[in-house]
Amino acid sequence: MKSNYKELGQFIRQVDVRNKDLKVERLLGISVQKKFISSIANTIGTDFRKYKIVRKGQFGYIADTSRRGDKIGIALLSEEECIISSSYTVFEITNTTKLNPEYLMLWFSRDEFDRYARFKSHGSVREIFDWEQLCKIELPVPPIEEQEKIVRRYKVITDRIELLQKINRNLYQAIRLAYKRVLKDKNVNYLQQPLKDLCSKIGSGSTPKGGKDTYITDGVTLIRSMNVLDYTFSYDGLANISEGQAKALKNVEIHQNDVLFNITGASVTRCCITPINVIPARVNQHVMIMRPKAGIYMSLYIMCSLCDAKNKSKLLGLAQSGSTRESINKQELENFIIDVPSTKELDKFGAVTSIIYNNIQINIEEIRKFNLVLKYIKD
Repeated sequence: MKSNYKELGQFIRQVDVRNKDLKVERLLGISVQKKFISSIANTIGTDFRKYKIVRKGQFGYIADTSRRGDKIGIALLSEEECIISSSYTVFEITNTTKLNPEYLMLWFSRDEFDRYARFKSHGSVREIFDWEQLCKIELPVPPIEEQEKIVRRYKVITDRIELLQKINRNLYQAIRLAYKRVLKDKNVNYLQQPLKDLCSKIGSGSTPKGGKDTYITDGVTLIRSMNVLDYTFSYDGLANISEGQAKALKNVEIHQNDVLFNITGASVTRCCITPINVIPARVNQHVMIMRPKAGIYMSLYIMCSLCDAKNKSKLLGLAQSGSTRESINKQELENFIIDVPSTKELDKFGAVTSIIYNNIQINIEEIRKFNLVLKYIKD
């Protein structure tokens, strides 16, 4: 063991306080994002006297790791007390002058912790990362002043990220309002046109032979349905493929301002524009490319049209009309009709929304860089 590394067990202890008098009503769960969240469990007829109380500064974790992918459900409560399922483990730090709770939570947030916990999980029916294994974790424990300094640095950055995310939510709302304003303008004349008349290309890709086992750390971006959200692109889980694999998918090469549209599964109909910083890129079979003939203004307009509640409802109707999995095929998307304003009105819409959209992209890139700094701090 490294000289400044210590076993976690010497700093923590289990807490088992039950909600016997039913004084605590706030029921929470724990997500794989390592946060306490509102519970979605069916609690009809549940005896909450058996539930465990978690107080501010205490941790909760889920020992069962078999249903949560590669993440461990563990979180620090930073708000008012709550109750959680009796199947969860509650624990606290015995001496916060030796180990800072927020510093420990940073350690739990590391990818290495998740990998270690998954490796140490055991069980034939369901895998468990038990209390004994948690206590055996070794972590660096610098002087408390250094821990607090690390936590402060981390908080400055997370506060900045939260502010940028709030700004972006308002900017996305501004784009939606700009679109609705065009639709409600009685002086605007519209043509009803199918997407195939507006786009030079509509098509989906495929998963490279070998699937995710062939993905590499650096290479050509492979965009999957998890990366396509309404109005925005998610970098989480972004995959990379080799030049050879990309060559085989040359027909679904991404261009700047291409519109991405999910065509299968639970995320069907989600739609956004490809950010320039992921190019060169390809898409898999769950994502459709639309390449508007009229450039970024039409890209923004098509994205807004397909994310609009009225059109979204029509698209979901198409997706659910099949006998099996929810899906929209190429022909259905090509023939989907939207209201298209005149070139003059499109230019007015695009002039405003492109500025807003560019600011959103600047904020997203800043958030991505801050997240890299956070990863460095945690590591």
